[in-house]
Amino acid sequence: MEEHIVIIGNGISGVTAARHIRKLSDKRITIISSETDYFFSRTALMYVYMGHMKFEHTQPYENWFWKKNRIELKKAFVERIEPDKNLLHFAEGGSLQYDKLILATGSKPNKFGWPGQDLDGVMGMYSKQNLDALEKYAPDNKTCKRAVIVGGGLIGIEMAEMLRSRDIPVTFLVREDSFWNGVLPNEESQMINEHIKEHHIDLRLGVNLQEIKDNGKGRVKSIIIKETGEELACDVVGLTAGVSPNIDFIKTSGIETGRGIKVDRFLNTNYDNVFAIGDCAEQHEAIGNRRPIEAVWYTGRMMGETLARTICGTPTAYQPGHWFNSAKFLDIEYQTYGWVWAEPKEDEARFFWKHPKKHLLVHLNFDKASREFIGINTFGIRMRHEMFDKWLTEKQSVDYVLTHLKDANFDPEFYKQHEAAILEKFNQEQGTQLKAAQKSWKRIFA
Repeated sequence: MEEHIVIIGNGISGVTAARHIRKLSDKRITIISSETDYFFSRTALMYVYMGHMKFEHTQPYENWFWKKNRIELKKAFVERIEPDKNLLHFAEGGSLQYDKLILATGSKPNKFGWPGQDLDGVMGMYSKQNLDALEKYAPDNKTCKRAVIVGGGLIGIEMAEMLRSRDIPVTFLVREDSFWNGVLPNEESQMINEHIKEHHIDLRLGVNLQEIKDNGKGRVKSIIIKETGEELACDVVGLTAGVSPNIDFIKTSGIETGRGIKVDRFLNTNYDNVFAIGDCAEQHEAIGNRRPIEAVWYTGRMMGETLARTICGTPTAYQPGHWFNSAKFLDIEYQTYGWVWAEPKEDEARFFWKHPKKHLLVHLNFDKASREFIGINTFGIRMRHEMFDKWLTEKQSVDYVLTHLKDANFDPEFYKQHEAAILEKFNQEQGTQLKAAQKSWKRIFA
């Protein structure tokens, strides 16, 4: 009888695991999700609300794909797991047996016990249900006269952009004294503060939500700011103060959990036939400088591919490689490769360049003694992941990276390039006489 692999969660992690298990085997595969019938790109939800695409455009596979590839889909909510019996129980009734179980349950928006946090009109921006709620409570600026967003991360700024695309006034409550300054160095954070205000968003720094008030009918009426006591009338409250692993129903199962589901390097839990991948998985020990839990799209995909090999008989340890990420702050594209901390470590040095008029910025981090390149942040200038991954692996010097920076530039053909100005400032500050190397991208990767 063929082995039955059951996957809870139809996000990027679970679906990638299913696809690669199918490529490598004839095992029976079942994906369970209570969110949607079919896999969709979660990062594209904002563009549906903004009118750039329809929801069906976020689904990378045709509906017939799953049956053709013998991947069974079950829309249900798993209420309880009995790992000693290899059994799942559904909230709707019924159960399902498995041979191997993959937990890919993702994340949920953080709530911190605020009064009124479960009122109608209060939502995160993570799921299809969140998108539907936003369409219901904020279809236009007549129905929603003001929205308040609580939390200054990437999801918060995306939600602000979504609402402003429909001319809905937005107040943005950020508890830090500068936007995302726990991640971004001060120069970047201050630039994003300015950019948010340029988009007519009411940015309130250094403040916290105290309470969400009820209109008497179970709907949002207003919020209270803790520090000032100010009451702001609003029709929608977006809770975007980070996410946490979606594991509440797993905590009583006997599967080991911390903040997330504890896994080893092979993504195995304390049960030999139970695994966890994606946002819900927590490494027992962090890999290098990386966090034990990473709620990032590409790491979920990598985990799915890695686990598929293990499931199919080739045990493979998870190796995420060099850290990288990208995002968009309204009109400003952001990329990071390697490590550029909010504050440099004692043995690290920084080089910073910013365009005098535009929101274009480059920030490099390197070792003071060896001059080894550690990481780079770029804003408004597109850079190639492959090149920085290569330089980090080769442990190239900051001098090498600056002289070959054009090789990494990925801006469209007629965009103005700024490598000469960047290198000139570096030479002035460092007392060097570096010259730009002849562009060699095609030669390197031919």
